[in-house]
Amino acid sequence: MMKTTINDNQGKSISTPLSHGDGPEVRPEKQGGETLITGAEALMRALKEEGVKTIFGYPGGSIMPVFDALYDYTRGEKKAFDHILVRHEQAATHAAEGYARVCDEVGVCIVTSGPGATNTLTGVADAMMDSTPIVVIAGQVGVGVLGTDAFQEVDLVGVAQPISKWSYQIRRPEDIAWAVSRAFYIARTGRPGPVVLDFPKNAQVDKTEWVPTKVDFVRSYVPYPTPDQSAIEQAAELINNAKRPLVLVGHGVELGGAQNELVEFIEKADMPAARTLLGLSALPTDHPLNMGMLGMHGNYAPNIKTQEADVIVAVGMRFSDRDTGTPSTYARQAKIIHLDIDNSEINKCIKSDVAVVGDCKVTLPAITRLLNKNNHREWRDSFAEYHQQEVDKVITPAIHPTDGPLLMGEIVNAVAEATKGDAVLVNDVGQNQMFSCRYFKYNKKRSVVTSGGLGTMGFGLPAAVGATFGAPDRTVCMFTGDGGFQMNIQELGTIMENQCPVKVILMNNNYLGNVRQWQDMFFGQRKSFTRMLNPQYKLIADAYHIPYEVVIDRNDLKAAVEKMLATDGPFILECAVKEEDNVAPMIAPGASIDEMMLEINIETKLDC
Repeated sequence: MMKTTINDNQGKSISTPLSHGDGPEVRPEKQGGETLITGAEALMRALKEEGVKTIFGYPGGSIMPVFDALYDYTRGEKKAFDHILVRHEQAATHAAEGYARVCDEVGVCIVTSGPGATNTLTGVADAMMDSTPIVVIAGQVGVGVLGTDAFQEVDLVGVAQPISKWSYQIRRPEDIAWAVSRAFYIARTGRPGPVVLDFPKNAQVDKTEWVPTKVDFVRSYVPYPTPDQSAIEQAAELINNAKRPLVLVGHGVELGGAQNELVEFIEKADMPAARTLLGLSALPTDHPLNMGMLGMHGNYAPNIKTQEADVIVAVGMRFSDRDTGTPSTYARQAKIIHLDIDNSEINKCIKSDVAVVGDCKVTLPAITRLLNKNNHREWRDSFAEYHQQEVDKVITPAIHPTDGPLLMGEIVNAVAEATKGDAVLVNDVGQNQMFSCRYFKYNKKRSVVTSGGLGTMGFGLPAAVGATFGAPDRTVCMFTGDGGFQMNIQELGTIMENQCPVKVILMNNNYLGNVRQWQDMFFGQRKSFTRMLNPQYKLIADAYHIPYEVVIDRNDLKAAVEKMLATDGPFILECAVKEEDNVAPMIAPGASIDEMMLEINIETKLDC
């Protein structure tokens, strides 16, 4: 992935403390007379300096001194943090992601070395792909035995380097304040991302003086590029002269806190807008210029009209293959304006005619000031025909069926209607993800927590745990399938212990549904190992003391949803859904986006 990274360690564990640009740029002067403290205590103070409130973690041998120090910081007069004991280290990273995504803070998790550290790597990669700011602090064997294959030793810096924004090994306690401050600065600034700190045991127990350190500069790292004024003027000129402009709204709008700036931008030039999966809540569902979701399972109109637009303005999105279909056929008729904070995304997938590199909270208003007040009513109205086709052939049958088994679309719609667009949507990966993203409603920013780039099954449950701590005043609804639910089902223990008010909507079709749909469409209906024999979820819910309801008949759905939302604390609502319910529309692999299928043809035979 061509995302901006900062790797001081050249992929290897460090044998000596780094210097010059590779280590602390300025070593703090020690202040005489201070009481010496352990490195573990220094870590606690450093985290407190960064404003950390919640930590997700799992103790173990090589991180035990840190957890001993943490004991005092979670109770009594020194209380600074809430520590949430997860049941698996991967879940700690996903919980940190969920926390960060809803509250615009850095998520933090602390784990032990070896398998504890490697278990976090899926979450680190997930955070890297989706630009989520988290800091993972992992224990490590002492410096004296590094390289000897000591018990639970692994080269975490080397393993994490390609999938993190920065990875670093803290070998001395006097470097802790600097390293932690630098980690948070890198994680949260510019295009956010994950940082991994490897913390050998000797640095945890050795003593140092405490000298608070604030890092707000890293040599060669420019998190907020200064926008090119000529590019801003070129972009404005293209938009002013456009007859059929279309704005593509990505996750960067949410990350940059530029939701209001986006609305002013599209309203002044009267430009229809479509959102990526991760950008769904950057624009309210009911905004008149919102034309729906882009991509493989997005809405019909914006995908078709992309191929008719004369100017496309991409804001904080990376032109994922799931959004563009076959790149060679993507919007060849249009001038492309790409706004992104990360220069490495420019021309990576789709060539741009004008690139505006910078923070969209700055670049959007800069362009808006130069825009003419415009009216594109005829162009906007042209979306309606395609939208109506989708309503008739896909949406109405999906959310208002009259007979047969329950459908995923109607379940999502029932929850969306009951929560009135104010809830946080968390989902797992697969059909449940596509259905819930398509039919949920969004009135507030930072309302979508989903695994976009990596597509991590098992993401949903722990991410929902994190979201309840990051947005304690909001309802958190987590949609999942039976496959993804079981991948991190142990986190029901975390929910039970903390009474996390996660509303779990389990859409059970006894299949790995997304893979099954592809097998039906592209592999001659050969359902190879996608049917699942599932447990009795009621007994599991009872074991974790979590209220549970099952719905089989659609006549019972509304009342069950109301009961779930009225129940304090967690709730599991299992819905027995049609086994072969398919997500539509769909852009087949290898197809152009204007070849989107409104209806699923099981006889389709394509190369995927």
